[in-house]
Amino acid sequence: MRRRRLVGAGLALAVAAGIAACSAEASTPTLTWYINPDNGGQAEIAKQCTQEAGGKYKIETALLPRDAASQREQLARRLAAKDSSIDIMSLDPPFIPELAEPGFLAPVPQDVAQKTTDGVVQGAIDGASWKGELVTVPFWANTQLLWYRKSVAEAAGLDMSKPVTWQQIEDAAKSQDKLLAVQGAKAESLTVWINALVASAGGQIVTNPEAPGTEMQLGLESDAGRKAAQIIGDIGKSGIGGPSLPTADESASLTLFQGDKGSFMVNWPFVWSSTVTGVEQGTFDKALLDDIGWTTYPLTDEGSKPAPPYGGINLGVGAFSKHPDFAYQAVECIVTPEHQATYFATNGNPAANTKAYEDPKVQEAYPMYQEIRDSLQQAVPRPQTPYYNEVSTGLQQTWYPPSSVNPDTTPQKSTDLITSVLRGESLL
Repeated sequence: MRRRRLVGAGLALAVAAGIAACSAEASTPTLTWYINPDNGGQAEIAKQCTQEAGGKYKIETALLPRDAASQREQLARRLAAKDSSIDIMSLDPPFIPELAEPGFLAPVPQDVAQKTTDGVVQGAIDGASWKGELVTVPFWANTQLLWYRKSVAEAAGLDMSKPVTWQQIEDAAKSQDKLLAVQGAKAESLTVWINALVASAGGQIVTNPEAPGTEMQLGLESDAGRKAAQIIGDIGKSGIGGPSLPTADESASLTLFQGDKGSFMVNWPFVWSSTVTGVEQGTFDKALLDDIGWTTYPLTDEGSKPAPPYGGINLGVGAFSKHPDFAYQAVECIVTPEHQATYFATNGNPAANTKAYEDPKVQEAYPMYQEIRDSLQQAVPRPQTPYYNEVSTGLQQTWYPPSSVNPDTTPQKSTDLITSVLRGESLL
């Protein structure tokens, strides 16, 4: 009888302990971080930050669609419905104003803003802000470089130690019967190209980004807009961009550049790790890697300023999250320079914080780390406006295909379409 009582007491204690454990687990907030697809780096950071939280919270990741436009659509719809399950979001910078304007983002506490922008490149801060205020936290930043085959540049007599113009690299490629790798597909990459050309010429696609849609003014019908159209049109008509230019995205451009006809290419830093992997796997000869050089993004014209494309991901906290305080604590952990450095070295996404570039892992994986960091300091974000989707889609419809772009007509055509759409007079 006594043995039965002891067994019963033991079971009761075990049940009580189990209930206590479940209760403690249930009281630990779970933060859902909606991430863009990568090579597993964000999920790994979530695990590390969960461990570092010491039981205060845990982070789970939820995967967003692969393309940025679909990510935007999914998040915007759910936030419009006041979805409280969205705690942290990995956001493409051009879509931040659209989410900030209606109040879909929880305000960034001042102390968090100070900590998470210390040492961060200005382009990333600009891309994380709206109406002069930080509304998201910079996580990783991206920029395009001008990549070149050393053998082609040398044969053409082009001095790559100095800034070069688009005309110079076009002439150099033509003189060697080579092709120029750019992104001419009807996609976001085309908007990136247009914006970089306009900005380098001293212009802006949108001149009053905070204005209501019906009052938006575009800066395409300008010398800067016409110069941008001239460059794209010349590349499209001359055939120097290759026969697949109208469908060329970043990956297709890299393939062209790696081939026998490669000469110059504008593209993101992932091209280096991709080529290194190809050499390691035997797809490419090491001579290809040795022949690749890199420098600042081309100038639109002599005497113009560098204006490399800016991309990356910023972290936003949902306005309807049940745990915004914990979410911002988690964000602080995610964006530490140490995590950014590891993410850069392993996933190929450059850090927004300049301190991360001092990490030996980064310098070993990306020997052009200094050029990336410097380019980010000069990078210009795409138009920051709540109507970015209309602007970008309108550009893609009117500046495509590249062979049809005309400096005398395309800037006006795109201005007319975009403004008509914003006034409700046309549909995209």
